[in-house]
Amino acid sequence: MFKYEHLITQPVFFLFIAFSFILTWGYFWGRRNNQKIVLSAFDDLVKIVKPDDQTFTNIGGAIGYHANLQIKKKGSPISRVDATITLLPRQSLLYLPISKIIRRYDRLFITLHMKHPLPEEVHLIEHRYDGFRKSQITNADRLNREDITWGALDFHFYYGSTKMREKLMKFMEVYPEPGAIRHIALVPEQKSGFIFMIPRKDGVARYLKPVYDYIPRLINN
Repeated sequence: MFKYEHLITQPVFFLFIAFSFILTWGYFWGRRNNQKIVLSAFDDLVKIVKPDDQTFTNIGGAIGYHANLQIKKKGSPISRVDATITLLPRQSLLYLPISKIIRRYDRLFITLHMKHPLPEEVHLIEHRYDGFRKSQITNADRLNREDITWGALDFHFYYGSTKMREKLMKFMEVYPEPGAIRHIALVPEQKSGFIFMIPRKDGVARYLKPVYDYIPRLINN
């Protein structure tokens, strides 16, 4: 007879088997859903940027990916787009609730490397996200700050000149709903534009394209 046969007849044993099954199912369910979000986000990104060369790298198992999109077209004001997506650990049902409390949502960070100098620094940042990123706005004390409402969200608006303020306000009039956008920035020291958004499935292109198309106009006009 099996030495520990009495154990497999105990209710706790069946609970253990059921719990193990749920965790295994959750791993594959979470991994599959994260892959769908990544594929949807990067597919939208490629359609918008239309790169000449592209490289995609896994940087964190099922929760981190990076895209490098090279633009070689002569007339493009943007030379390269880097994007990093970090996802909630949906493949870990035990850690997922904690991650939702700490991180709250998936994150897509996009950097636009510009070919020409930027006129000034500007940040349009959702106020809850500002609490998380504020230390990275190194020149915040030298910029004008204004609290505004964009759609259903409250934003902190950092800008240097009235002209730049008018440009961003006009953009928000044309696109009155920020959707998944949480931060738009121009940083002259890095010669880059930054966009932070929540990568919802089939929603990246809808909210990213207007910002992506408008940033060069902020620089040129």
